Amino acid sequence: MSREPDPAVLYPEVAAHGSLAAALQAEAAAEGMSLPLAISPSDPLRHATITSVVPHRHSGYISAWRHERKWSIWGSSNDRLMVCGSTEDIRDLPRVIRGWAEGASLDEIGQAATFDLLTGRFEVPDNHPADVIASEWQSLLKDADRAEWPQYKALVEFAHAEPQLQRLYPYTSHWALGFAEQPDGLYSTPSFVSIDSPQGSGNYVIRERWNGPALHQVTTAADAIAIAVGQIPSAMLHTSPEHPARNS
Repeated sequence: MSREPDPAVLYPEVAAHGSLAAALQAEAAAEGMSLPLAISPSDPLRHATITSVVPHRHSGYISAWRHERKWSIWGSSNDRLMVCGSTEDIRDLPRVIRGWAEGASLDEIGQAATFDLLTGRFEVPDNHPADVIASEWQSLLKDADRAEWPQYKALVEFAHAEPQLQRLYPYTSHWALGFAEQPDGLYSTPSFVSIDSPQGSGNYVIRERWNGPALHQVTTAADAIAIAVGQIPSAMLHTSPEHPARNS
């Protein structure tokens, strides 16, 4: 294992300011901005936190990598990750931080970023389950599109196209696709299906739960989804979201 560099050596400009928060403030000041940043006392050269005026944006922070010069930024809304990205240039961060802190829309924040930042989710201030489910599907589709895994992408797209599954909360565990009735129901209700995608040649494997015994093996995503629909518990078939999900 390679030895971890001293952060003062890897990030001398940050060390010169005494903290990552102060270094980011200096970069922002050069552009006429001020940022609501706080120092992380446990690791001031590598971590800083963001305070937002938006109540449901309760978590935001910047972190410096430990073995190479790079910074990552995360921002969560109602406990769901909305922005997540990395850059090698600290000057890329102030406008993104300001947008997150001052309540800019996710699209506006993404336009201000010079690096890939948006997770695909949209914010749901009231945490309504139907909208949270739609937001999660949007994120899952984005992840599948950039995964360079055609079989997995096909699985997610066929699942999303199936109305009975589209209304359930999708989640992945070790890249296996599963579904829950509600966003907060992953561990409170039993799993009814978990689908593994092949890489290259091979079959889709359908299980009742992740890492459980294989129940079926099929060659196409369409067949896998058809089996998944057939395994939806009857109680789930008779519930529906209270209102259509928003897509903005």
